[in-house]
Amino acid sequence: AAPKPKVEPPSAPGHIRSRKVLPCHLRNICSLSCPPCQSRMAATEGMTAVAGYATTMKVVSPGSGAAVKAGDTVTVHATGVVKETDKKFWSTKDPGQQPFTYQAGVGGVITGWDQGCLGMQVGEVRLLEIPAHEGYGANGFPAWGIPPGGTLFFTLECLKIE
Repeated sequence: AAPKPKVEPPSAPGHIRSRKVLPCHLRNICSLSCPPCQSRMAATEGMTAVAGYATTMKVVSPGSGAAVKAGDTVTVHATGVVKETDKKFWSTKDPGQQPFTYQAGVGGVITGWDQGCLGMQVGEVRLLEIPAHEGYGANGFPAWGIPPGGTLFFTLECLKIE
């Protein structure tokens, strides 16, 4: 009789089916119909590429007025989630936190965020999916629960542009 193929367990919480990482508790038997998977799939549907980068984005809620350009000082609410674990690692909306202010498009934050925020308008909410090489890289950021090679979701809400 032929030997049975070796089946490896998923290397991270969640699993991959149809090239999507699924955050649910069902691991290898998920039919993509459980609430966590449905929620994640709906959130990322319609993502478009940030020009020249692997990061993708989706406008969740439009804003108005001037758009963020490189060099602008921008204040945002931000929430970061690790795609592979579906765990929030940071949010300016958490108790004791405050909106985050940075200079856009000049390398002061991770590349995916830095480039993914360009073009946002005040009041706009944007979802970014940032691959590791445009986020925290091969080493991750273990102190925040970001694993090596972790892909990130950031939801940004543009509060002010100066």
